[in-house]
Amino acid sequence: MRASGVRMSLVEMMKEVVRTYSLAEIAEQIGATLLGEAECPVEDIAPLNRATANQLSFLSSPKFQSELAGTDAAAVILRPEQQDLFAGNRLLMDDPYLGYAKAATLFHPFKLQEFGVHPTATVHLSAIIDAGSWIGPRCMVMAGVRISSGVHLGPGCLIAEDVVIGSRSRLIANVTVMDKTVIGEACIIHPGAVLGSDGFGFAQQEGRWIKIPQLGRVVLGDDVEIGANSTIDRGAFEDTVIERGVKLDNLVHLAHNVHIGEDCAMAAMVAVAGSTTIGAGCTFGGQVGIVGHLDIAAGTHCTARTMVTHSIREPGLYSSATPADPNRKWRRNVAQFRNLNDSIKRLRALEKRVKQLEQSVTEEIEE
Repeated sequence: MRASGVRMSLVEMMKEVVRTYSLAEIAEQIGATLLGEAECPVEDIAPLNRATANQLSFLSSPKFQSELAGTDAAAVILRPEQQDLFAGNRLLMDDPYLGYAKAATLFHPFKLQEFGVHPTATVHLSAIIDAGSWIGPRCMVMAGVRISSGVHLGPGCLIAEDVVIGSRSRLIANVTVMDKTVIGEACIIHPGAVLGSDGFGFAQQEGRWIKIPQLGRVVLGDDVEIGANSTIDRGAFEDTVIERGVKLDNLVHLAHNVHIGEDCAMAAMVAVAGSTTIGAGCTFGGQVGIVGHLDIAAGTHCTARTMVTHSIREPGLYSSATPADPNRKWRRNVAQFRNLNDSIKRLRALEKRVKQLEQSVTEEIEE
């Protein structure tokens, strides 16, 4: 169906409806074992210290264990070995934090409340917009765009030519998607993100920079989430690829031709230079920097501010940042670091001299 330009608001879909679940239903949905009253009604989820008699809570960290005794929660999600810590209704599972995530989604699902095109949106006649999607205020949808059912474009989104957006994907607000970008199903893209901007490609001629046209695309798999003000550059020749299930925090930058494997996660301000390939299931703490043309093994984990300058062939935990010290100690350490090479040379010379002396003593004893 082509966009009609007519807004079709479904008032009944806009009403806030509080859905109540029984503990038995919740247990089935989140994969927990129920100990307690199966029909106990629950309307929401909340922290232990704020939960009321109609709310579910959880214990994911031992530091909150003291709050169990005073909680009013209808039930608490616990690990099996913690079941004796609480006398009330319990939902037992190996990862209570995962249970919290699933329960929170159960009580607060995203609902597409309107369908159609807002009167202030601009949609090219050649764009194909499924009737079950929403094009919000001040959006611009350009020629050749294809938008599937259940897609939500929040206010101010720019969708450039020939973009494809898969079903149930949400662009929250002011998202820029440049031409030929492909977004998979059930993706979430937060405000200010830019997908498909030109990569940093230039050649020099007599000291001046000559721009290299960026001819690739950005391709997102299903269930990808892109944080606010993150940027993903289009490929120079080949595509920049973000595979299924990848989660990017705010202010992440991925350069042209980067390939990110399934289920990777990157915290805020991670930067990956061009043509680097990252395997599946990797995690990167805040401000990790990865230089270009590297291969990072699947299952690699880098702590915050790690600087990766060489390919990582073996999965594991990697770090390189120096923790903060009092300034006086830090200045002394920096001074010593600058002289480290000379210190090593002197140490090696001393070691050589010690070996010579030991050999001399040994020869004297033998004589």
